[in-house]
Amino acid sequence: MDQFTLNLIVVGLSFALYFGIAIWARAGSTSEFYAAGQGVPPVMNGMATGADWMSAASFISMAGIIAFGGYESSAYLMGWTGGYVLLALLLAPYLRKFGKFTVPEFVGDRFYSGGARLMAVVCLIIISVTYVIGQMTGVGVTFARFLEVSTSTGLYIGAAVVFAYAVLGGMKGITYTQVAQYVVLIIAYTIPALFISLSLTGNFLPQLGLIGGYAPSGGDVAFLEKLDAVVTELGFKAYTADSSNYFNMFLFTMSLMIGTAGLPHVIIRFFTVPKVADARSSAGWALVFIALLYTVAPAVGSMARLNLTTTMWPAAVTGSAFDGPAITRADIDAKPELSWIRTWEKTGLLKMVDKNGDGQIQYVNEPADLAANTKALDAAAAELAKAADADKAAIEAKIAELTTAREGVIATATVGSTGKTFAEMGLNGNELVTVNNDIMVLANPEIAALPGWVVALVAAGALAAALSTAAGLLLAISSAISHDLIKGTINPNISEKGELLAARISMAFAIVLATYLGLNPPGFAAQTVALAFGLAAATIFPVLMMGIFSSRINKEGAIMGMIVGLLFTSIYIFIFKGWFFIPGTNNLPDTPDQYFFGISPLSIGTIGAVLNFVTAFVVSSITKAPPKEVVELVESIRVPKGAGAAQAH
Repeated sequence: MDQFTLNLIVVGLSFALYFGIAIWARAGSTSEFYAAGQGVPPVMNGMATGADWMSAASFISMAGIIAFGGYESSAYLMGWTGGYVLLALLLAPYLRKFGKFTVPEFVGDRFYSGGARLMAVVCLIIISVTYVIGQMTGVGVTFARFLEVSTSTGLYIGAAVVFAYAVLGGMKGITYTQVAQYVVLIIAYTIPALFISLSLTGNFLPQLGLIGGYAPSGGDVAFLEKLDAVVTELGFKAYTADSSNYFNMFLFTMSLMIGTAGLPHVIIRFFTVPKVADARSSAGWALVFIALLYTVAPAVGSMARLNLTTTMWPAAVTGSAFDGPAITRADIDAKPELSWIRTWEKTGLLKMVDKNGDGQIQYVNEPADLAANTKALDAAAAELAKAADADKAAIEAKIAELTTAREGVIATATVGSTGKTFAEMGLNGNELVTVNNDIMVLANPEIAALPGWVVALVAAGALAAALSTAAGLLLAISSAISHDLIKGTINPNISEKGELLAARISMAFAIVLATYLGLNPPGFAAQTVALAFGLAAATIFPVLMMGIFSSRINKEGAIMGMIVGLLFTSIYIFIFKGWFFIPGTNNLPDTPDQYFFGISPLSIGTIGAVLNFVTAFVVSSITKAPPKEVVELVESIRVPKGAGAAQAH
């Protein structure tokens, strides 16, 4: 059976399972649509939370970022995992005890203000839409490869699938679907990792393989030592190298941590359990289920990097990369085991160019000045293709000037640890010009020549990860619009049937918007998701913390804190990523040398959170204290007993 047919069968069976569960567990009331009737057992809720949490960013993109980012990228693991500890200890039990369906509803009641509730709705929608862009990006990448269609077509197919089961099932259907999706994604992630770890290190467990020996050379050399030797020889930074900016790394890790604790679609999962104690238990189980994937991710990323590099330089398997020739275009076009390269090239996420015309594809790191020259030449070539005849002479002269400058750089720039220049080695720059981070996990089984059923299983797992989180986010958006905006502000007398219809319509509109933005995402899946965490860190997390643990914060302080946090963080992000993520509208290049004090857009959420806290405390100190009944309410939330069911709405 060919790979395409196998992919269709495995992915089709998984989708049939999801649709069947959604129909079986479809929501019949607003309580079931928003909170699954608050009858989900803690273990099952922990599993569903794990699926909701381990999105396309975790499954598809995180290992890719670790593969090319090395030690610095461990911030994703530390931040996302640490955030669950904060959520379990500081937020989940108290929010469940409050007995509401949504985060904005808690904010509105705690700060006795419709304006505060409305501001929370705005923040929630912005966070969730940004987050769901990353999921739709992952869906598009996965469908593009395994259904052999364009990324745009893959995105449209994924949107249709999410629409079908999320709109129908609500929280009840999504919860039980996510339990099944967790099982699919964790099997799909770990099985290839076991095979690859065994072949590269001799260790069955990837966690041990990461710190074990490199099997192809007899195990005498540590696996990470071998990886460092190979990538530094090619001019890349050592995989285990320290961070060059600890301040930014700290801010980024903190942003992910407190952003995790402030994510609306994760928080609402703890409204679905019967009791307050179950909320804390659910968080503990979620950490267990998440750890099953997160402890494997560093091994997957590092092994994928080494497998890719040794594929491009076959001699690197047992010696140095330059002991033999690089992979040739003829090999790629002829050998079945390299068919994955041809397939990924069709998607545009992998691109190779034989710049020196020798038939080989040399994968090396270009120094900064050579990389800048390459970028300028590519831009000039694109400009020439679109220019009118009258303008072509000037552009051609510019290209000639850049080409001459390139020859000078090639004559002086050295290749990695070889000590030889590009010219001496007959190279004209890096010829593996594009390797999208988001393809590494998906391509890993094929690079390692694993069986076809493993490749198909990874496809199903990637789609399970992306679709489960997308569904949770879309539910958070729809509940904010229908329950908090329409019922809470615009039409309090709306019937339950009308509210349910409004929720489903708003979810449909959210899917359309997320699909449109997913066509031009502001980064890799994990990077886009990190932006959403920054926004959550700067807006939702502070207002929830102050709402639970400070009886002095009033509605004026809460509203102004959210406004300052949201505006500061989003404007900083838009300056580098483009206004509202529209390509080409950024004010400054998205490069480290342009960041203020070296703080990247992915890390700015921590500063936004500090500004939120400071603003709220200052404004509250100079305005009227909260009413007595609100102060008593805050005190009662922290009492560990006496939590009842959610209030009727």
